[in-house]
Amino acid sequence: MNGQKELYKILEQLQIPFTYYEHPPAPTIEEAKKYWKDIDAIHCKNLFFRNHKGNRHYLVVFDHRYELNIHELEKRLRQGKLSFASETRMEKYLGVKPGSVSPFALINDKEKHVHLFLDENLQLAHKISFHPNVNTASIVISNYDLKKFLNFVGNTYEFINLY
Repeated sequence: MNGQKELYKILEQLQIPFTYYEHPPAPTIEEAKKYWKDIDAIHCKNLFFRNHKGNRHYLVVFDHRYELNIHELEKRLRQGKLSFASETRMEKYLGVKPGSVSPFALINDKEKHVHLFLDENLQLAHKISFHPNVNTASIVISNYDLKKFLNFVGNTYEFINLY
């Protein structure tokens, strides 16, 4: 269900230019860094969480060069105790497999269930890179166009200080 073809149609419809980089599977940041070294963009880490009741889900996006302490993250997000969402939940709400998560997966969240938290520092980035719902490629778009995309998909989102 990953919606990769649908993603490209949406980007075209919204007139969002992007640069496409194909590479071998890169399901982790460590693996992806090998292929990102010559790409001029902020590369993002994307973490998918659920609350302790399992009735709320959050996608947290930040610069891959930073590490987040989950307990500190819970305090900053003020959403209660968080845990990583299962692969089953990821497929249900985002339509992608682990290692392919990014805000682009929100096109698969037809119920607009997932809330997106983005680190406020990403607003300073000129270009941002994400997997396009598969981990065998990365695409780069402008920060302005990311917001345009997010407004189109309609999930709630906010920029917050994550560090």
